[in-house]
Amino acid sequence: MSDEIVYGLHAVRALLESRPAAVRRITLQAGRSDKRITELVELARERNVLLETRPVAELDQLSAGGVHQGVLARVEAAKPLDEDELLIRLDGATKPPLVLVLDGVQDPHNLGACLRSADGAGAVAVVVPRDRAVGLTPVVRKVAAGAAETVPFVQVTNLARFLRGLKDAGLWIVGADDDAPIFHYGADLKGPLAVVMGAEGTGMRRLTREHCDQVVKLPMLGGVSSLNVSVATGIVLYEALRQRAP
Repeated sequence: MSDEIVYGLHAVRALLESRPAAVRRITLQAGRSDKRITELVELARERNVLLETRPVAELDQLSAGGVHQGVLARVEAAKPLDEDELLIRLDGATKPPLVLVLDGVQDPHNLGACLRSADGAGAVAVVVPRDRAVGLTPVVRKVAAGAAETVPFVQVTNLARFLRGLKDAGLWIVGADDDAPIFHYGADLKGPLAVVMGAEGTGMRRLTREHCDQVVKLPMLGGVSSLNVSVATGIVLYEALRQRAP
């Protein structure tokens, strides 16, 4: 399996905390020694990870112009979670699982933000279609601020078939759509649940919507007709978290 480049302070720190054995080496910007870099260096040394320094131009090149914050890591790519393995995990879950399904999100910043919200809300996985959707790019990992290392990420070949598998595992499928008959806070989100969000601009595909048990919308009281998909995702996930609170 090939190596990946991960950059940004939060993303690299999350790697050191969750998968230190997978980190080949960490490259630091020469001449930078602020507090956060110093703390990261100490953590890397505790984990016996190789450190090197390079001119900022090299980090700019390796991160393809991304905001690397003076640090990047070369890391062994994590083996993606297989969809069948996820279904097995869900079937054996000891408490009602929460899964986020993104139907065709293509902006890496949106996917990164969705991963971060999923982590905060306690989702057990984020699922996307393999085609016509963004995967775990370095930009996604940077925006996710470590969540890409903590939330299992699953790419599926056939999303409709996967949704049927979620139903067989006992999950209630709730999709978000501007034309839904009820608001998200009017739905029961307490049990085993998959939240389905559509792509930027186009929303859920027809076949995806047909596999939802219920469709909800967000209240929009201003002049705009919809929210950014990552913002909408956070709202729905945290409503589920609120309902699940003891």
